[in-house]
Amino acid sequence: MMKIIAAPDSFKGNMSAPEACAAIEEGILRADKTAEVCKIPLADGGEGTARAVTEAAGGRFITVTVTGPLGDPVKAQFGLIDDGRTAVLDLASASGIELLKREELNPLKATSYGTGELIKAALDTGARELIIGIGGSATNDGGIGLISALGFKVLDDKGLPVGRGGEALAKIASVDAAGADKRLRNVSIKVACDVTNPLLGPRGASAIFGPQKGANPEMVKVLDAGLAKLGNAWIRAGLAKDVEQPGDGAAGGVGAALRICLGAAMESGALLVMRYSGFFDKIKDADLLITGEGMTDGQTAGGKLCSVVARESRKAGVPAALISGALGGDVRALLENGSFDYAVSIACGQIGLDAMIKDSRRDLSFAAENLVRAILLGKSTWKT
Repeated sequence: MMKIIAAPDSFKGNMSAPEACAAIEEGILRADKTAEVCKIPLADGGEGTARAVTEAAGGRFITVTVTGPLGDPVKAQFGLIDDGRTAVLDLASASGIELLKREELNPLKATSYGTGELIKAALDTGARELIIGIGGSATNDGGIGLISALGFKVLDDKGLPVGRGGEALAKIASVDAAGADKRLRNVSIKVACDVTNPLLGPRGASAIFGPQKGANPEMVKVLDAGLAKLGNAWIRAGLAKDVEQPGDGAAGGVGAALRICLGAAMESGALLVMRYSGFFDKIKDADLLITGEGMTDGQTAGGKLCSVVARESRKAGVPAALISGALGGDVRALLENGSFDYAVSIACGQIGLDAMIKDSRRDLSFAAENLVRAILLGKSTWKT
């Protein structure tokens, strides 16, 4: 009897990680009814991180209303684990890109204020430790919305609040931490994030991630210049020595705001979720690991969740298969650099993204079934 670990990320905008696990399991069991399937839905700091950690730890969820990325109220959740001592939050649930339609994306307007409100709600429960996943943001505001919601003042040269959104960065003259929520002094904060980009420059928040959030080349320049003003304001206020630490550019600069203003420590989102999920114990006696994501490209092999899962699986002596919604870039590198033992796209000839999404659950299940059938066929051939 084979023991197979199904440990995918979400297929963004399509299937959640638990839904992907279920589809993979269905396919495996059609091919081999005797297989033991261990489902481990994962995340890497983006959408689904709080749910994955909270459910794995047997925690509970709290729903609150916060300010969405463009100012409209949204319902956001966070989890409580460790008997309420630890709160687990997703920036994406309050300030995420998936809360907006494509035509609504505008990093000059989008704010992280709702994430600050979510942190405040978690503090209201009495939590003493926060785990914050910061992937999937719609924002490029350097976290000024977030820290403003927590009592920091971000001021212009007249001593007035600069407002919200990336466009407000250009007005920044100073940051005043005197009114910051005092509870932050006694809270330990871990940031689940696998982005290592600095705040500024050609590898910074605006240049690398701004276009995904609706920024054109001119907006990228404006946003990068604004983040530089924010960084200088932090330095003048004595809050920071630099804004060049790995991860400062995550979530449009929220990474820097959490580190500098809230004293947060960066941690690999993938490894954090894997630890809470029990992945490292469950992989020990497995015969195969299947992971997957909506789109695989050059970023995957550079440290995204699926490559981390595959690396740790192979350390345990377990072969790793990638079943992805689509494969882009140098696909041979997925095999040649040792990331995966097997890699395939689930697409079955559909034309257009909408058609691929419509059939994705069926196709993911079929790809998992096909993989296991190939393994069983190989075993049968070897015996003869």
